[in-house]
Amino acid sequence: MTVRRDFKEPARPRPDLVIGREELLAGAHEQLTGGGSVLVHGPAGIGKSTVLRSLAADYGEAVRTVLRCSATESESHLPFLALADLLGLVVDEVADRLPAPQRTALESALTGRGESTLQRDGLALRLAVLSTLRALAARGPVLIVADDLQWLDPASAELLGFAARRLGGTPVQMLCAVRTDTEPQGQEHDRYLGTAPPGTLAVRVGPLPRAQVAALLDHRGYTGLPRSTVRDIHRTSGGNPLFALELGRALFESTTPPSPGEPLPVPTSLRALVLNRLEALSAEARRTLLVASAGARPTLALLRAAGRSNAEPETAQAAALGLLVTERDAPCVRFAHPLISAALYAQASAQERRDAHAALSSAAGDPIERARHLALASTGTDPEVAGRLGEAAAAARDRGAPSVAAELGLLAARHTPPGTVPAADERRLQAAEDALTAGETDFARDIAHEVLAQATEPADRVRAWMVVIDAAGHAMAEVDAVFPQALTDAGDDPRLLTLVHYQLAWRALLVEGDFDRAREEGALAADLAARARDRRSELLALAFQAQAETLMGHPDAPATIKRALREPQDPRVACDHNGAGSARFRWLIMSDQLAEARKTISGLLREVRRRGMAEAEVHFLRGLAETELRAGHCGRALDLARESLRLARDTGIGEGASAMLTSLAEAAGGEVERALTLAREAVGRAEEDGDVLYLSRALAALGHAQLVAGDAAGTAVSLRRVRELEEGLGVTDPARGRWQGDLAEALVRIGEQAEAQDVIDTTRTHARRLGRESVLAVLDRAEALSRAARGELDFAQRLLTSAQDKLGKLGHGLEEARAAYALAGLRAPKPGPSAYDEAARLFRRCRAMPWLRQVETATVTGAAQPPLAAAALDTLAATERQVAALVMEGATNREIAARMFISVKTVEATLTRVYRKLGIRSRVDIVRLAAGHHSA
Repeated sequence: MTVRRDFKEPARPRPDLVIGREELLAGAHEQLTGGGSVLVHGPAGIGKSTVLRSLAADYGEAVRTVLRCSATESESHLPFLALADLLGLVVDEVADRLPAPQRTALESALTGRGESTLQRDGLALRLAVLSTLRALAARGPVLIVADDLQWLDPASAELLGFAARRLGGTPVQMLCAVRTDTEPQGQEHDRYLGTAPPGTLAVRVGPLPRAQVAALLDHRGYTGLPRSTVRDIHRTSGGNPLFALELGRALFESTTPPSPGEPLPVPTSLRALVLNRLEALSAEARRTLLVASAGARPTLALLRAAGRSNAEPETAQAAALGLLVTERDAPCVRFAHPLISAALYAQASAQERRDAHAALSSAAGDPIERARHLALASTGTDPEVAGRLGEAAAAARDRGAPSVAAELGLLAARHTPPGTVPAADERRLQAAEDALTAGETDFARDIAHEVLAQATEPADRVRAWMVVIDAAGHAMAEVDAVFPQALTDAGDDPRLLTLVHYQLAWRALLVEGDFDRAREEGALAADLAARARDRRSELLALAFQAQAETLMGHPDAPATIKRALREPQDPRVACDHNGAGSARFRWLIMSDQLAEARKTISGLLREVRRRGMAEAEVHFLRGLAETELRAGHCGRALDLARESLRLARDTGIGEGASAMLTSLAEAAGGEVERALTLAREAVGRAEEDGDVLYLSRALAALGHAQLVAGDAAGTAVSLRRVRELEEGLGVTDPARGRWQGDLAEALVRIGEQAEAQDVIDTTRTHARRLGRESVLAVLDRAEALSRAARGELDFAQRLLTSAQDKLGKLGHGLEEARAAYALAGLRAPKPGPSAYDEAARLFRRCRAMPWLRQVETATVTGAAQPPLAAAALDTLAATERQVAALVMEGATNREIAARMFISVKTVEATLTRVYRKLGIRSRVDIVRLAAGHHSA
């Protein structure tokens, strides 16, 4: 098919939404815009055609003629078919430019009339295709779009390759896609490069990560699937979009979800796609592969122990057919794709599956695996099977595999007869709590609701309500209706009331933003737990109380932390993200004890990783990233923050908080635009969840990113809102968010001197009371900028020198570098490159790339300022000179507006023009230029 660009096409919908291919598309688009060609390759279903369509839609607008063909396997034997698709509609336009022998041969090949073949008219056909493309290119750029090159008929492939090798210097490009094997290291695509011009970029389309598979399923309407199911879809599909969508469709349409421990059901459409080679195997070899598909980590030894005596030759036969992958010196039996294993299992009958699990239940060496296979080989209830599964779940929990423990716990519940201890509901609730630990909140919530639908025991019901509340995360407003029901079920039992009041404490903090009430609820929960002799709940309640007091700046915080750290301790609470260790870390980092904070949070992170506690891992990764950020290790902080965000995206836990922290890390060591995007995401999530506590922190991150981006007015808007929120929350400790210095600096830049000084004075009072030395030093830096804007340059330089020294001694490397940068900007009259050497060195040491880029810009600007300072002020318009003069006197925007009888907006607009004309960024620079003018 051919599309000409010399007429207006009707409006059409955009091509398929492309998810997760941004980097690939960017590289391919750069190659195309540079005049090159692109070959997209990868396995079946990976999304090559979607990528091809997207690139063709975007780049096709830039060329005059688009030639298209899409081959199919069933038509690959028809000679010249692809050539006819490409040239059939345009050959008449240029036929008169072809020599008669070429025109005759080409017409014969395209129409099927005559006896044209490559053997008979080889040279004439080759030259005809080449001449046609050159003639089309003479009218304007040509793009050839060819999908499924592997099915191109040999004659068309040969002719295209001949022309492609001889089109150098001609505006003809190729954009092709070809199916290749599933192994990334394979070079199968190389042989197809012969069809494309020299220098063609080969782009491999790889599997999608889990988060992007989830986005793809949502986009196609398969919403509401639990995260644990999405995880299984990703694992079974291997990240292949087509496979994932087919699995998602089957699950979305199914009325019976798969049983715990069993692979996903594989729809018939996919079975035919991946098992078409299975018929070449013997019946015994197929049974061997079924046993392998039922095992978690099958080996030849395991298969032989399970009764498959000919496992070695049978697996070798399967490998020869491409069903298995052989690895040198590796004992495991690995399927070529996870879907092959799932499809084999899905194709087997229920009895065949039970037989396979029965064989593995005695052959497996791991007790957890033996118990799982025993359960899947059994039907009905059986106390012995339930007991063994319960023991296996406990073992998995101890090994740090809570997801496996949840699966085994549910199997144990299904095999538990009525009237046994522990009861089936107790096993289900333990499984739900294990699922929470593993970060599988949807799975946990479903189990809890299953218990609530049938349980009558108050303890079981309250425990299930707690799972529902915990699964809501920061969106506690969504489960408001749960609390009255939980209190009713708890009655007057202090142990059960402890659980409810502990959650009410969190609700007061996150939903109402009431620190005083949160602290009271936490203290009540601790007292109730002590009365019930529930040490674990008492420790959690004390840790919550300590965290609330720390954030409030309450003087009792250190004493409460000590209470929470007293023996006896519960090892599960000690490393919990809401435990005493976490509270102590928060107190340490707010108290400028960075080395001890790093040691504490690193130890907590190691322990939760060992235990498989997903939510705590996300939390502690953020904590370690924050510590490194404070210390000025911006590269390390960015790596940790991004890791936290990836894990948060995968599990759906703490995405807003991780986006907020990653925004701060990007603003310090990454990309400012990315920082702004993440901060806005964090704000949106907090507002959607009704989480006022994290809303203030998200807005603080947004304000900081805006400041780094040079948007002082935007910073003031965001951080004024933070100030209002935290005043309402009762947060008085400035070390919680450390946004006050940014707000004061932004206010100075936009001319709000009085407000800036009020922020500085109010914050300084709280910081002195709490001993927050780094906050005080940052406030000194902000005040220095304010004094400089009023013309007190000598005092400002002394204050900045002192602030830089204090921040360096406290180990706050990035803030130290910012003080050095501000100091360099005040050294009048001629900053020049050398004035910024110290700031550049410190920012480089921190790997603070956005700030280093600002230094480089300031260095260039500074070098150009000596001649500017002598005359630039005199080149301003009369109103601009008058506004600039008042700025030099230290007047605020409101004061300037009043004295000149104009609006504040007019003052702001005038200052914007002044900044642009003088090549500067702020009021401080006006004062510095004025100093240079007077001293010249």
